Amino acid sequence: MKLGTGIGWRPEIADAVEALPGIDWVEAVAENLCEDHLPASLTRLRERGVTVVPHGVSLGLGGADRPDPGRLAGLAARAELLGTPLVTEHIAFVRAGGPLSASPVLEAGHLLPVPRTWDALDVLCENVRIAQDSLPVPLALENIAALISWPGEELTEGQFLAELVERTGVRLLIDVANLHTNHVNRGEDPSTALDELPVEAIAYVHVAGGVEKDGVWHDTHAHPVTRPVLDVLKQLRSRVDPPGVLLERDDDFPPAEELAGELTAIRDALASAAAAPPAGRQRPARAPEPAPRAAGARERTGLSQTALLSTLVAGTPAPDGFDRRRLGVQSRALAGKRAEVVAKVAPELPEILGGGYREAFLAYARNRPMSAGYRRDALGFAEHLLVTGRPADEAARRRLTRWWQERAAARPPRRGTRLVHAARTALLGR
Repeated sequence: MKLGTGIGWRPEIADAVEALPGIDWVEAVAENLCEDHLPASLTRLRERGVTVVPHGVSLGLGGADRPDPGRLAGLAARAELLGTPLVTEHIAFVRAGGPLSASPVLEAGHLLPVPRTWDALDVLCENVRIAQDSLPVPLALENIAALISWPGEELTEGQFLAELVERTGVRLLIDVANLHTNHVNRGEDPSTALDELPVEAIAYVHVAGGVEKDGVWHDTHAHPVTRPVLDVLKQLRSRVDPPGVLLERDDDFPPAEELAGELTAIRDALASAAAAPPAGRQRPARAPEPAPRAAGARERTGLSQTALLSTLVAGTPAPDGFDRRRLGVQSRALAGKRAEVVAKVAPELPEILGGGYREAFLAYARNRPMSAGYRRDALGFAEHLLVTGRPADEAARRRLTRWWQERAAARPPRRGTRLVHAARTALLGR
C-alpha cells in the first residue's frame, strides 16, 4: 500500500491543506471526528481521491487495562466512515488506576511511555490483539517521544518494537521526530533503534517539529521541522523506502507557504537519502527470551503505572529509580498541556478570566488530577473557582456562574438559548 506524501489535517488549516500541491493523503485525529459524518473539508478531499487515515490518541494500548470496547467501537466506526486502508494508535498509556491497583482512575491527558520490560510487552501484545480483532482494517502503532525513562528496562526500543511485531503482526508508524526526542532526552541512538526494528513492517512515517529548552527536547508539533529530525528521516530512508511520509503540525500554524516549504524539505531529504548507496544491514538477533515469570503481569504493570502517573498529576512521592528533575519537567508539561486543551475546549473560560486564566488553572491542577475528559475538567475548574468565591470581579463571576449552570445541567441548553444569553450579556455589559 503506497500512501505517498501527506500532512496532518486539522480544522485550523483545513483550507490550506486542500490547496497544498502534491498532497496524496491526510491523517486526522480520530477523536476529533464524529462517528456518523465528516467535516466538509474531509468530504471534499475524499471526493478528490485523497486517502484519510484516522489517528487515535486515547486507547492507551500500553496501559494495564484491556482496551475499552466503546473506544474500539468508535475507532472502528470512523474507519468504516472514512473507507480507510488502516488506522493508527500509539504505544503508550494514557490513564491508570482503577480495580487493578485499587485506586481512583487518573487521566494523563497525554501519551506516556510504557516500560520496555517483558511484563509490559506481554500486556501490550494482548491489548493489541484485542484491538486488531475489533477493527475492520489493519492497525499500525507509533513509537512515542518521552521526557522520562523507566528504571530497570529490559529491552531497547528497537528490540521492544521487533518483539511486538513478531508476536502480533501489527504494522509500525515510525515517528522520526520521536526518535530524535529520545536521543536528546534519554541518550538513545536513532541509528541503533532503526537497525533493530523490522523496517519492513513500517506502514508510514511521521515528521514533526520541536524545540530544545534547558537540555530537554519538547516534541511540540508547533515548531518547524529541524535539520536533526530530517537527518533521522534520511537514516530511515537509507534502510527502507517507507510507503508514506506525513508532516504533523498541531499548533501555532504557519502560513500555507511555510507548510509547503516543510513538505519540500521532507521530499528533498527522502530523495537525497534514496540516491545514496544502500547501507549494508543485518538486523541484530532478537532479544533473548526471558526467564519464566510469575503470573500477574497486568497487576504489576498497573501498580507501576499508577504510581508514576500519581506522581505526575497528583504530587505523590516519586517511585524509586526515576529522575526526579525529569519527573518535575514532565509534570509541569502535563499541567501546561491540560490548561491549553481546556482553553480550546472551553474558550469562554480564558475570555472570562482574562490574563489570570493560566495561573488559576495551574493552581487548580496541582491538587486535582484529571479523572475524566477535558470537558469535565473545564466544568470542575469553573466549579472550583465559584466555590472559592472567584473571580473577584462580580460581573466576571456572574458570567462564569451562568456558563457553568448552562453546561452542568442535565440537558445542555439549545444553541438559541446560548445566543440569547450572549446577547443579553453584551447588552447589559455583564
